Amino acid sequence: MLLRALVLIALCVSTTALAQPAEDLRDVMSARAYGMGGAYRALGLGVDAMMGNPAAMVLYPSYRMEGTGAWDSHRKEGLLGVSVIDAATSRLGMGMDYHWVSVGRGGARASAHLSSLGVGLPISQSLMLGATVRYLRMSGQSRFANSVTGDAGIMLRLSQALMAGFSAHNLVDTGNDELTRYYSAHVGVMTGLLTLAGDVRADFTTNDTTTFTYHGGLEYILGQMFPVRAGYSYDGFTRTSQVSAGLGYMSEGGGGLDFGYRHDLGGPKGRMLALTIKMNMN
Repeated sequence: MLLRALVLIALCVSTTALAQPAEDLRDVMSARAYGMGGAYRALGLGVDAMMGNPAAMVLYPSYRMEGTGAWDSHRKEGLLGVSVIDAATSRLGMGMDYHWVSVGRGGARASAHLSSLGVGLPISQSLMLGATVRYLRMSGQSRFANSVTGDAGIMLRLSQALMAGFSAHNLVDTGNDELTRYYSAHVGVMTGLLTLAGDVRADFTTNDTTTFTYHGGLEYILGQMFPVRAGYSYDGFTRTSQVSAGLGYMSEGGGGLDFGYRHDLGGPKGRMLALTIKMNMN
């Protein structure tokens, strides 16, 4: 009996360590970002700025629309999303975003509806500011939310090829485990065909000690049309490394497709596959 009790306690502790509600919605991104190891916040090339650094919306004036679907075959979690950013009509860029996210397993499974409205403003050629208001509605057997919070960010164009940024997320304390506050510092280098990016996230709230999550990735465009991507990330919550890869297609008209795959090296043993359909008009 004592041995059985110890095993049950160990299983409960292990499950708690792997199930981190704080990470469930921070992991929402496009197939391109998944393929680059989650390093995307400093690039501003897609609509990921709505979930990352809102100031990156106005790094490159254009009209962008994306639809993304992703599914983890091992954890049985997935998402569907659609996002629109208009940074071409005026100096003030605006964007809207909606994601349906399925998280958890068994009795802990929940459905989240995450909606965002963001703005970005270029103060100068080298300084951009942005903010996002986000609404979360979640329902499940044991997880519920009906909350509003917000993000803020700053981007610096240090040179034609080098960008750096900082963003603060979930600034309004809602009391929801899924919306705890965290911060991100990020850098991106774009030299024509080659792109390099790195993100660091710091969470001072969720655990007793500061939890860091690291992301790094690269992209190289073959034949002006086929971007090939690879990335690595380390999840400080589950203490798990992840490797990723991706492939894309860019049409001359501004549309395209992106595929991304992320593989957990231990931990939750996730196997995430993502597809994004996108349109970009200057």
